[in-house]
Amino acid sequence: MQEIVVLRWGHRPQRDARLTTHVALTARALGASGFLLSDTVDKKLEETVEKVTANWGGKFFFEMGTTWKSSVRDWKAKGGIVVHLTVYGENMQASPVLYRIRQSGKNVLVIVGSQKVPKEFFSDGVSDFNVAVGNQPHSECAALAVFLDRFFEGKELAKGFQKAKIKVVPQERGKKTIVEC
Repeated sequence: MQEIVVLRWGHRPQRDARLTTHVALTARALGASGFLLSDTVDKKLEETVEKVTANWGGKFFFEMGTTWKSSVRDWKAKGGIVVHLTVYGENMQASPVLYRIRQSGKNVLVIVGSQKVPKEFFSDGVSDFNVAVGNQPHSECAALAVFLDRFFEGKELAKGFQKAKIKVVPQERGKKTIVEC
């Protein structure tokens, strides 16, 4: 099965902390195996993601501080492909872009920006695919969620998380969890 890792570009700790946290948690919950916070260090974000992973289970790595260029170069050197989520990309509903990504059989690095990304991101030297979940402005967190759900065909929603200390007991009404120490 193809591995997906999310690279967050353009994180501004004073402005983007909450949304970047949501992007990381969305990546984790919806099937990505890791998260790269490029070009910056945010220890509070790292602590939050690691705490959620420790409590809610699963394998999910978090790395930060490496430049986006070296992350992309290293990913491609290992044989992976790069998908840039952008409103200007191929619409995943109206084109066979998801099919082509799956058919590659290669691990996927998904770039999710926060601020205006450099033109270079759109080039074939960086992105193998420029993908849009819709060709209208929207949240990068929403774009990532839709992309992962479509890529995994909804199967990630029933995924079990190993070594979870907290587990939700699904029910029609109310909230119930099991806490294991």
